[in-house]
Amino acid sequence: MNEMSLAEIWVAVAFLVFVGILLYAGVHRALAAALDSRGQRIAAELEEARRLKEEAQKLVAEFKRKQREAEAEAESIVTAAKAEAERLAAEAKAKLEDFVTRRTKMAEDKITQAEHQAIADVKAIAADVAAKAAETLLGHAAHGAVADRLISGAIGDVKSKLN
Repeated sequence: MNEMSLAEIWVAVAFLVFVGILLYAGVHRALAAALDSRGQRIAAELEEARRLKEEAQKLVAEFKRKQREAEAEAESIVTAAKAEAERLAAEAKAKLEDFVTRRTKMAEDKITQAEHQAIADVKAIAADVAAKAAETLLGHAAHGAVADRLISGAIGDVKSKLN
């Protein structure tokens, strides 16, 4: 055997003795325990990650549901606001029409009243003019007590007929 192969044999023997000492000292159990604890820790972390993922998915679903509810509520609020605006517009239009109708009626009543007053004023003026004309005519035609009696009677008749 040459030196190279003898050195390799001693390295192999030393390695086997080293491995034997490690096995005798229980290093393999400590390594296995360390690997097992690390595997358990990784499994626990994976379980925690799975639980957090499920929780996040539940939260996302809850937020989407709340968003849909908020959108539906906003839509109903907009619809209600439009309906209220239309109702208020119709109510304002009805009030305006009622106001215009009442004002028109009041104006027509004032015009009618003014017409009646004008007619009454014209009749009164006509009665006064007719009475004065009759007085003047009768005053020239008749003299004395007969004239006074005729004038008073004629004035009374004219006034009663014209009023």
